Amino acid sequence: MRKNFRLATVFAILCGSILFVSCESVPVSKTTGWSYNDPNYGGMYVTDAPEQMVGPGLVAIEGGTFTMGGTQENVYYDWNNTPRQVTVSSFYMDQTEISNLDYIEYLHWMNRIYGKDYPMIVKNALPDTLVWRSSMSYNEPMVEVYLRHPAYRDYPVVGVSWLQASDYALWRSDRVNENNLINAGVLTFDLDQTKDSHFSTDAYVAGLYTGVIQDGFQDLNPDSETGLRNVKMEDGLLLPKYRLPTEAEWEYAALGLIGNTVNERITDRRVYSWNSEGLRTDTKNYYGSFVANFKRGNGDYMGVAGNLNDGAAFPAPVYTYWPNDYGLFNMSGNVSEWVLDVYRPMTYEDMSDHNPYRGNVFMKKEVDENGQIVYVPETAEENAVRQNYRYSYNINHDDGDFMSTIQNDWTNAGGEQSEYTNQMYEYGVTTLISDKSRVYKGGSWADGPYYLSPSVRRFLDEDQASATIGFRCAMNMIGSALAK
Repeated sequence: MRKNFRLATVFAILCGSILFVSCESVPVSKTTGWSYNDPNYGGMYVTDAPEQMVGPGLVAIEGGTFTMGGTQENVYYDWNNTPRQVTVSSFYMDQTEISNLDYIEYLHWMNRIYGKDYPMIVKNALPDTLVWRSSMSYNEPMVEVYLRHPAYRDYPVVGVSWLQASDYALWRSDRVNENNLINAGVLTFDLDQTKDSHFSTDAYVAGLYTGVIQDGFQDLNPDSETGLRNVKMEDGLLLPKYRLPTEAEWEYAALGLIGNTVNERITDRRVYSWNSEGLRTDTKNYYGSFVANFKRGNGDYMGVAGNLNDGAAFPAPVYTYWPNDYGLFNMSGNVSEWVLDVYRPMTYEDMSDHNPYRGNVFMKKEVDENGQIVYVPETAEENAVRQNYRYSYNINHDDGDFMSTIQNDWTNAGGEQSEYTNQMYEYGVTTLISDKSRVYKGGSWADGPYYLSPSVRRFLDEDQASATIGFRCAMNMIGSALAK
């Protein structure tokens, strides 16, 4: 039998998880004088803990304005990152790259839920361990051991495509929210979850979750039949989704300019994630020590035996070397990292100067015939009177859509004008990029010093993977822009 849930328990959890949060009650509306949290006044519930909880593994990145773009000579003459002033809102980012152990936890869950009935779903989540192979290098042992041997569990996961990294972030969002509800006594952990009954935040909020609900929130609505209700976003227990950071967020966080700021003035613009040239020079005991895992020169991946420089022939553990001024590890070197953006060489000309990002596909939630929450694109008809956007698909906005080309015969297979990139970015014919090209940032264990600069941009198709690319997650910061 379901029991009434004591709201005080949730208040304690929320308040105990947040620094500098006032838990003063808000009993009366300042605009109408009506009482909140009172069934006699309709039962509108207002939480006593208004601030955002901090998700596991995240570090607060206080936003601001900075010069995004090239910080050193472009040795390859790509000219795809001309400096420009932008503002990035405050957000959260993982302190480290996602490790093998982190990803194995994901695979374990996927196998437990889908392995019996849908083994292909599990297979699609597996990293491509064959990325270690090289036609002229002997790396075969890494194919077998790097992902799963405990000696490598704290090393960054690699061989993960952009699509797989994005799926991991969504899975993590649901597991964190599920755990928050379990800790609050709202749910009981259900060992018997299946492909049809596992917890998802969207399904729970929509009232479609069929797992074990231990306690409901007390429903103050005087018309309630049971006196209980599900947790809502207004209660503050559910976190926003984990996701990949945008390119602007990643670059901003990697530079860590908060360490070079005095009275709203950046005293030194960094080339890397630190102030020196790849060596530790500010502490006597560490003079000359490498601060990142990278390739010093041809054939030199780790230094000379007995006096190794970065100490890693391949990736190093995710907590190796010194963090930057935001407390983030390996933002230069170790492995490059996927970011959210679609690659365009001229993005710097088109981008917004506030939270710049290319890759928006605006979606809406619907319930399908199986009772599952699905996301579908909005239609132009639905947005016909909007002023801020018209189309759902904005990946090629101003750079590849019909309005940005002089072609007048651009149609899709059905003979209708298409909003998608059919000709301007025809992969393999007119260009090597497409709407599936995603940006990755930061140098890796196999890269020279040039790529350690956070401003350098590279791209790879979203369904491809590499032994030099991993990822970390981010999350929006809700409410105050001041880092908590």
